Amino acid sequence: MTQASAIPKATRRQHDREIVALAVPAFGALVAEPLFVMVDSAIVGHLGTAQLAGLGIASALLTTAVSVFVFLAYATTAAVARRVGAGDLQAAIRQGMDGIWLALLLGAAVIAVVLPTAPSIVELFGASDTAAPYATTYLRISALGIPAMLVVLASTGVLRGLQDTRTPLYVAIAGFVANAVLNAGLVYGADLGIAGSAWGTVIAQCGMAAAYLVVVVRGARRHGASLRPDALGIRASAQAGVPLLVRTLSLRSILMIATAVAARLGDADIAAHQIILSLWSLLAFALDAIAIAGQAIIGRYLGADDTDGARQACRRMVEWGIAVGVALGVLVILSRPLFLPMFTGDSTVKDAALPALVIVALSQPICGVVFVLDGVLMGAGDGPYLAKAMILTLVVFAPVALLVPTLGGGLTTLWAAMTLMMTVRMLTLWLRSRSGRWLVTGATR
Repeated sequence: MTQASAIPKATRRQHDREIVALAVPAFGALVAEPLFVMVDSAIVGHLGTAQLAGLGIASALLTTAVSVFVFLAYATTAAVARRVGAGDLQAAIRQGMDGIWLALLLGAAVIAVVLPTAPSIVELFGASDTAAPYATTYLRISALGIPAMLVVLASTGVLRGLQDTRTPLYVAIAGFVANAVLNAGLVYGADLGIAGSAWGTVIAQCGMAAAYLVVVVRGARRHGASLRPDALGIRASAQAGVPLLVRTLSLRSILMIATAVAARLGDADIAAHQIILSLWSLLAFALDAIAIAGQAIIGRYLGADDTDGARQACRRMVEWGIAVGVALGVLVILSRPLFLPMFTGDSTVKDAALPALVIVALSQPICGVVFVLDGVLMGAGDGPYLAKAMILTLVVFAPVALLVPTLGGGLTTLWAAMTLMMTVRMLTLWLRSRSGRWLVTGATR
């Protein structure tokens, strides 16, 4: 995908070791995150249908709110990795602290908005009269944990930039266990109902944020980095995050359009779409782990003024993305008879999902290239291009997706449109990687 010459075998092995060392723990941490919601759902589900419905609405709102700020991890990873490559660990940690302070400010702003408007937000999303009170309760309490959640994102970016993905894995595992224990104890032991689930999650999130801060503060003291908020540094972190925010919002718009179109196709199609989308998201975790490794590795190479190393690492990670994509595609094809019965016994839903699953399987190598190059360009700090490319992708995808009900073919056609979307992303990212314009070296971009 890049213009680098053939990679020597020894160099290729070195890249492989780096990719595995960073990607495997990152994958574990990524998988641990959605398990929080699964545990909450399993525990609250035994309280009643209305409580579970309320949790579903509130969790969707919280997940969306937090995902919008994922740039705190991405931008911080790239900025810190550059400083690491330049050999300035003090500045690297100082850069990370700016991201953490920005996370705290954004978290406080979100709380100020959510607490007074929670009932209106829940009503806007169509909650029933029975589910709305539970959704409002869960949303208001859980909002208090948003600053901690954003600190976790920013701190994760700091450690990834420092080439450490093991600590986030350990913290994620500890947080998952604590969340499960606290939820069970507060919901049933203390008889707090859905409020107990919300408080348990908030406490677990605060504990995770505290663990990260201990690690970062120790690093700051060891290298003599200031912990005080720096207005210029916080502003720079925010400016670096704006293009990635635009990228994320564009991607979320694509997913929302796809869901809206599936809903217009009928109950069987929207049910099948949700099943396929959950699988697609799970597969994305495996590919995103390689992308995270790309962010850290590419940022370090460019910070060290090593453009050849960055090109070679990019090429090797693309090869990994394709290989993992092929493996995932084969796995989807082979597991279809076992996967669908786990979610539904409705033959109509299965019939709608089966051909769409084949398209998902065939598109995985494309997804592998997309995720890897996305991570590479993030690591290079090429956010403005990523924002423009995603807007272009949205512009191409939206009219095609909205025509699906007219074109016919149901869910299969919709997922063909999703594959078109990923193909457009691949082309825009591939062209950028070939151009070499992302190869901007130095401790800062």
